[in-house]
Amino acid sequence: MQEESIAKPWLSWAVRAAALALTLAALVFSAGPAGAAAAGSVAGVGDMVYPLGRAVGIKLFADGVMVVGLSEVDTAAGSSAPAKSCGLREGDIITHINSEEVGTIEEVQSILQDLEGETMSIRARRDGEELQVTAQAVQCASDGSYKLGAWIRDSMAGIGTMTFYDPASGVFGALGHGISDVDTAQLMPLQSGSIMYATVQDVRPGEVGAPGELHGAFQASRDLGELYCNSSSGIFGTLTDTSLTAGVEAVPVAGRDEVHTGKAVIRSNIAGDEVKEYQVEITHIYPEGSGKDMTVKVTDEALLSATGGIVQGMSGSPILQDGKLIGAVTHVLVNDPTQGYGILLEHMLDAADSPA
Repeated sequence: MQEESIAKPWLSWAVRAAALALTLAALVFSAGPAGAAAAGSVAGVGDMVYPLGRAVGIKLFADGVMVVGLSEVDTAAGSSAPAKSCGLREGDIITHINSEEVGTIEEVQSILQDLEGETMSIRARRDGEELQVTAQAVQCASDGSYKLGAWIRDSMAGIGTMTFYDPASGVFGALGHGISDVDTAQLMPLQSGSIMYATVQDVRPGEVGAPGELHGAFQASRDLGELYCNSSSGIFGTLTDTSLTAGVEAVPVAGRDEVHTGKAVIRSNIAGDEVKEYQVEITHIYPEGSGKDMTVKVTDEALLSATGGIVQGMSGSPILQDGKLIGAVTHVLVNDPTQGYGILLEHMLDAADSPA
């Protein structure tokens, strides 16, 4: 087992990114630093929850625009890199240009064109602290537009798996890890977001060295709930359409002291909108504070035949043991797709209860 070679079982579906240099940035999701990027808070989760395992579409809009890369702009006078020269860095979150708040790529582009290279003040967040820099966009020789020389991103969308729903508070949890920018490895700061109805259309099985993935589609017009938190322990929100819980029975929540090595099951949606249970084994439980919670090995022949083990898109699949919900699948080992990591549910619940 090579612990360095891991991938998050989250399927990237679509990205909005732009370079004010201007190139579309590729995206996958990976873990960010500990903490949460939150849009609000809700009441605490109770002791009985529904273990879901349903695949859903997820869309997230950032609070500001994230700088995901820096580059030079070719001008009539030669190459220029305004963003780099003024001190902006990858991972900075631009929130204002002059006095105007910005939250989308289009807003940034519009302001740059209106200013036509005039000096501007840029307000941004870096590592939780606010900073202010002064910059001047330059005119691109090839298309005449004004550019800053920064690739920026304002939203993400994808397919992942719901872990639990708490009927008492209306809170749901999914993924078991955060949605992070691949270029900066930082959690995307959440302004708003939602989950949508989705179906799984086919599977590319995992192989050694090449993680598999679920291929699905979601209905962008059919929101099922709203997100309030994007954290390193999962994404959380409130469910507005409880149709996904039909036929699911509530189970008790297990604490760390109740989790043990041995047989368990996961609930996953690997075809259509049908959720099935599959046999797994908890092979190792890590000490508190080690950065990992548990190792999971797929033993179910039906799941191994269909997917090769854990694949992208299964992130968030609930893990049940002794009739209790103990956690969720979070990673697949790239060099052994039959194995992966899981997060303890108590860590997800801590993040759900303390989003900010």
